[in-house]
Amino acid sequence: MEFARKSGVWGAVLMLSVLTASCGKGGETAAPPPTVTVTTEASDAAEPDETASWTGRMTARYDDATSPEAITGRDLMQQNNLLEDMADSVNNGLKLPEDVPLIGSQCDEPNAFWSPDDNSMTICYEDAADGLDIYTQLGDPDPTAAALNAEWATFFHETGHMVIDLYGLPAVGREEDAADQLAAYLLLAPGPDGKIDPDSVQAVKDFAREFEEYDARSGEIDSTDVADEHPMNLTRMYNLQCWVYGADPQANADLVTDGSLPEDRADRCEDEYQQLSDSWSVLLEPYLK
Repeated sequence: MEFARKSGVWGAVLMLSVLTASCGKGGETAAPPPTVTVTTEASDAAEPDETASWTGRMTARYDDATSPEAITGRDLMQQNNLLEDMADSVNNGLKLPEDVPLIGSQCDEPNAFWSPDDNSMTICYEDAADGLDIYTQLGDPDPTAAALNAEWATFFHETGHMVIDLYGLPAVGREEDAADQLAAYLLLAPGPDGKIDPDSVQAVKDFAREFEEYDARSGEIDSTDVADEHPMNLTRMYNLQCWVYGADPQANADLVTDGSLPEDRADRCEDEYQQLSDSWSVLLEPYLK
């Protein structure tokens, strides 16, 4: 992620490494990385504390793995330098008030989380392994690329929690919704040519497909599911599809024509995406390098 300031406009470029191969093993061939540009107009948002050092960095670390699932996920992440690239994207783009560990870890379940207690982010090895299993079972032509896409979107979701916590940003509504919005905002922003990178669009679509699969696995919904701080899986899927469509209705019209996104929701998606884009632009602008 590289940020530059030109004539009062902040430009942010995030580089995502998507490799084409099967099962994350050796002999992979790298595809051209998708480029995402985030442009935010100068605003009246409060500047960060000028007395703070803002010299923090995100540092990548891979912990040990012992279970078969964790080993699969760790290998997928390590062989693709996933955590290193994620940490670089933050270090090149955001001011941090302190060092932030980005930890690959065995969690014994698919998960990823921001920890406000020690200001660290964890990507569980089982999350990557589960994604690989999902896309393999779905018959995806490149399950490794799809799994890596979903992990990038997951990372940007957790980055949403991180910036809300570290910067004390407001989250009007559920923080989980706001974090999903940041992931979409970063991945769906147009580049210098005014176009959205298709690989980044696919990352959001792959992220949405995971929630569809989670819903299929979950069985009957009960009150615990409804009361959870996270939106329902299908709600998250439709939200992500809506923002993809809203970011470029013409290019992503297939989401409506193939029945993935209901027309009634699609009618509001362009305004919905513009609102989230404008909001995150204002909130992040003071903290971009």
